[in-house]
Amino acid sequence: MRTTVTLDPDVVRLLKNEAHKRGASFKVALNEAVRKAFRPGPRSTVKRKRFVVKSHSMGLKPGIDYTKANKLADDMEIDGFLENDKRLREQLS
Repeated sequence: MRTTVTLDPDVVRLLKNEAHKRGASFKVALNEAVRKAFRPGPRSTVKRKRFVVKSHSMGLKPGIDYTKANKLADDMEIDGFLENDKRLREQLS
């Protein structure tokens, strides 16, 4: 199949170097690189310990929407900033 692709300059340089080392054409080097990239790798035979997520009670209260906690924190931060700004203005005047 014939197609057009745009390769980054560093990729072109790598492919040309590989083709030159092997005495192959650019096309062959590109095809081999793509095949190697998509070839399934060897499966690990190492038995891994199962990962378990441990949950903890956060003491959340029913009826409170905790998804808006960030907005509340932002509002409190803004209120604190405005309060400090007001104090500074009063001290300077």
